[in-house]
Amino acid sequence: MAAEEITIGVVGLGLMGGSAALKLRQAGFATRIVGHDVNPQHGQEALRLGIIDEQVSLAGLCRQADLIILAIPVNKALQVLPEIMEQVPAGTVVLDLGSTKEKICALAATLPNRQQFVACHPIAGTENTGPAAAFPELFKDKVNIICDAEASAPQAVKRATAMARALGMRTRFMNSREHDRHIAFVSHMSHISSFVLGQTVLEVEQDEDNIFDMAGSGFASTVRLAKSSPEMWAPIFTENATNILRVLERYINNLNKFKKMIAEADEAGLKHTMQEINLIRKVLEARKQETET
Repeated sequence: MAAEEITIGVVGLGLMGGSAALKLRQAGFATRIVGHDVNPQHGQEALRLGIIDEQVSLAGLCRQADLIILAIPVNKALQVLPEIMEQVPAGTVVLDLGSTKEKICALAATLPNRQQFVACHPIAGTENTGPAAAFPELFKDKVNIICDAEASAPQAVKRATAMARALGMRTRFMNSREHDRHIAFVSHMSHISSFVLGQTVLEVEQDEDNIFDMAGSGFASTVRLAKSSPEMWAPIFTENATNILRVLERYINNLNKFKKMIAEADEAGLKHTMQEINLIRKVLEARKQETET
């Protein structure tokens, strides 16, 4: 693949799209990278930082690119994908990097050239945004999920998996509906918890100026995700609402149980509950060992 001359088009020149472009160039996967962003300042910054070789219109990107990466909020991807799929030449592969997959796969099924589209979700990211936040090792040793691969052409899936390898990722395959159900637990709820904790502390901080002076590493790591982009996460929460609301109901129920034990000074109950929760360490360590072997 490295010997093949590939022009990559990146739609959305922030953390995800910018990081992918940097690494694919570094790995020799891309010989030329063109970019498009609705924010012209992002395009200029991406040029200055060497993320892209040229800033082009969406139509120009469709004409030039052999592989198109949609790295934009999930609601925007739903708007842009039809326009792209109508314009791309035969053989061009289009993939998205969104955190929700069921709606975009359902939309893609109604579009021309569906077989040229591959639904991807690289499980990677930071709380930072914009072209300056991009760095080539963002995806290293992370997992890329390809959803509903049977609807994509084998050559399109092959190119998407080759791209993931160039990014330093391993690929898993999953049904789009199952993907959205599982990701609500392991990703979307983490961000909601962080946002709401940050909100709560900010409300208290209005009356207690010294609260942040007392914040340690535990607080910092817990609310780190609260610095994430609202433009990206609000659409994710609404698009995956059915799954998120189901998880939230269970989460709130567990919070209420915890609250009740504290209110009743049930130390034994708290210890027992936390000991059961500590088992997640074994699960995570076992999964880590599986991925390293």
